[in-house]
Amino acid sequence: MWKGKGRTSRIRRRKLCRSSEPRGVNESHKSEFIELRKWLKARKFQDSHLVPACFPGTGRGLMSQTSLQEGQMIISLPESCLLTADTVIRSYLGAYITQWKPPPSPLLALCTFLVSEKHAGDRSLWKPYLEILPKAYTCPVCLEPEVVNLLPKSLKAKAEEQRAHVQEFFASSRDFFSSLQPLFVEAVDSIFSYSALLWAWCTVNTRAVYLRPRQRECLSAEPDTCALAPYLDLLNHSPHVQVKAAFNEETHSYEIRTTSRWRKHEEVFICYGPHDNQRLFLEYGFVSVHNPHACVYVSREILVKYLPSRDKQMDKKISILKDHGYIENLTFGWDGPSWRLLTALKLLCLEAEKFTCWKKVLLGEVISDTNEKTSLDIAQKICYYFMEETNAMLQKVSHMKDEKEALINQLTLVESLWTEELKILRASAKTLHSLQTAFT
Repeated sequence: MWKGKGRTSRIRRRKLCRSSEPRGVNESHKSEFIELRKWLKARKFQDSHLVPACFPGTGRGLMSQTSLQEGQMIISLPESCLLTADTVIRSYLGAYITQWKPPPSPLLALCTFLVSEKHAGDRSLWKPYLEILPKAYTCPVCLEPEVVNLLPKSLKAKAEEQRAHVQEFFASSRDFFSSLQPLFVEAVDSIFSYSALLWAWCTVNTRAVYLRPRQRECLSAEPDTCALAPYLDLLNHSPHVQVKAAFNEETHSYEIRTTSRWRKHEEVFICYGPHDNQRLFLEYGFVSVHNPHACVYVSREILVKYLPSRDKQMDKKISILKDHGYIENLTFGWDGPSWRLLTALKLLCLEAEKFTCWKKVLLGEVISDTNEKTSLDIAQKICYYFMEETNAMLQKVSHMKDEKEALINQLTLVESLWTEELKILRASAKTLHSLQTAFT
């Protein structure tokens, strides 16, 4: 037998390969996690599968202590550990919430409780949980305006909407905060500031798990579906895994079962949903590298950028696309231009004598080789336009990183978003080149 070709050698190589993978550093010895585990244990939580750890690339997460099999329960968090609107109503805030008109929203109840408990410090019964929450967030609503200006246009618009929403949320809640003055020695304006409410809003928005809607007379009609889940919310997202997560009415626990296998000492992930990177950035404040759901969005303005301006039927074509839902969610992905994008371009590229065939285009039928080739050519031009724009934005971000060291973390996050989009566009350009060769 040749040296290095036997079974023992293969096992040794596998072990060496696994040992070279980035490992997490166990953080269960840290004081904040020791206190959290004591607090959770007092509330009947028991767990022997996962421990907190810090991982390269993802940061703080949960690491498996043992091998986990497909279908195995990875965490079961008792209802007594969950922070819900019911928790708030049963607290010292309950009397103020039930008396306030119009009724506060479930979100306002949760945010108010978080700000109040954080202000209480050592006196808070929820201190062990509050101690491990992020001190700041990286959602677009928290970014500096000059950083937001570097985002892709569609994401920038959503980020500005998000900021306006939170500002309105704060403004409309100030009278309710004033009613809580009897609970505090300090002026409530100094406690329930915009920055404090923003932190609480981000905590709920980025970390809450979903519960079945519940209606409370003392709360507004907005769906009461959010619960904060201490310890469980340390699980990071991966688009490559699937889990089954839900509140079990029989055990009165929030349970997560894995549909994947995990080796001992691996980071255990959950999936927040099949979200693209712009959605992940907007809602959670991070970018997923090699995200299979990532894409680059094509706006209406760019869609028609390279089409002939003399086309007298263009307005009618745009109207048809709009009426049939083909003017939104047009994208480039890892596999190239989406079917929706190509379909929209094929309709827009219809020659005057073929215009009556537009229904066939929407059904996916091939009208002519000329139409197919023209639509691919336009798609390629749009792709190259985006590649140039993306490279230009990456240069802008790089220059700002040199000039604004205080913003380095925010800028690095924006840079990672543009970098992933450039990878997608390059992959799409390659696919388009292959498709075009069929017509040469």
